[in-house]
Amino acid sequence: MADLKARFETAVAESKQLPEKPDNMTLLKIYALYKQATAGDAEGKRPGFGDMVGRAKWDAWNAIKGQSADEAMQEYIDLIESLK
Repeated sequence: MADLKARFETAVAESKQLPEKPDNMTLLKIYALYKQATAGDAEGKRPGFGDMVGRAKWDAWNAIKGQSADEAMQEYIDLIESLK
């Protein structure tokens, strides 16, 4: 578990130094996996139409509801590795 957390934190740091900016769908996936790994399932109300970015982020996060933190961390690590 400690090893997974350390690798996750390394991947988070590496995500800020990718050679090129990922497309929007990939960015949403990165966001959703990070939130799921660190905060658990999405809570609260879905943002309204006036906040399209917030709404897209919430939708991406809510789409992986029920995924364990460990699974989300591993998927995040794998995704960042694939983008390097």
